Amino acid sequence: MLFVTGCTVATNNPNGRSDNSPAIQLETLQFAVTDVDSMEELQRDYEPFRVALENALDTKVEFFLVKNLVAAAPALKSGRVDLVWAGPSEYVVIRARTQAVPVVAVTRPDFRSIIVVRSDSGIDSLADLKDKTIDMYKVGSTSSHIGAVKLLMDAGLDPQSDVNIVMSEKYTLQGLKNGEVDARFIAPHRYEKVLKDEGLSRSDYPIIAGGSLLPSDVLVVSSQLNSEVVEEIRSRLLANQDELIEAILASEAMAKKFKGASLAPASDVDYDMIREVYRAIGQGEFLE
Repeated sequence: MLFVTGCTVATNNPNGRSDNSPAIQLETLQFAVTDVDSMEELQRDYEPFRVALENALDTKVEFFLVKNLVAAAPALKSGRVDLVWAGPSEYVVIRARTQAVPVVAVTRPDFRSIIVVRSDSGIDSLADLKDKTIDMYKVGSTSSHIGAVKLLMDAGLDPQSDVNIVMSEKYTLQGLKNGEVDARFIAPHRYEKVLKDEGLSRSDYPIIAGGSLLPSDVLVVSSQLNSEVVEEIRSRLLANQDELIEAILASEAMAKKFKGASLAPASDVDYDMIREVYRAIGQGEFLE
C-alpha cells in the first residue's frame, strides 16, 4: 500500500484516510478522467487501465466521475480525487487552480494539429488563411484549438483579428464539404477516422500544414500527497508501463488514439505552450 507521511487530512475524508498516526494509509485511490462525462464510458474505456493501476500501485482504485473538462479541479482541491488523467489543456487549468502535481505523461508519437482544406480552395499554406473561416472543434481542445492557434501564431497570423474562427463541436469535414468553412484543424487520427466514416479521400481534402508534437496527456495527483508518495507513484507507474500501456490499448476507443504511446516523467514546463496560447487568445483567466 502507498503511505502518505507528514501531512494532515480530516478524519472524515471520504477516501477512507485517517489521521490517527503520522503515516496515513491510502486505502482507496479515487481516479478521474477529465474528458469523460459518464460512468458508462469510464467503465467501458478505462476499466482495464483502472485494474492495471491497482496492480501497479498495490492500492484499490475507484472511478470518480467529473462532469466537465475542468470539474476535476475542485474535486482535487477538496480531496475527493487523488489521481486525474488530464488532457494538456485541462492540465494547465487544473494546475493553476489546485497546484496538482504532474506525475507521468502519456506520450503519443503523432499528437499534433494538422490543417485540412478542399482541394479546389486555392489555399496552399497557412499564410493563405488570412481573412478565411476556420473550424476548430471546441474551446480547449488541445489538437483542434490550442495547437491550431499556435500554428496560426507561428505563421504570423493573429487568431483574434486575421481569421474567423468557428467551433463546430463535432469531428467532421462537413463544414468544408458544404462550403461553410475554408479550413479545418484536426488531429491526424481524427482526420483518418473522418475520411473513413464520411467516405472522403485525402486528395479531395488534403493536409496543407502540420504542427510540432503537442504536450502529452498527463496523470496528475493531488497536492495534498507528500513528495515521497508522489515519487513512489511515479516510480511504480514507470516501472509498470508495459502493463499500463497494454491496458490503455485494450480499449477499442483508445487503441487508435494511443497507438505507439509510452509513459515518461511529466514536467510542468512542458505545458508552457498551452499557457502561451490561452493568453494570446485573451483567455488568460483560465490560468488564474
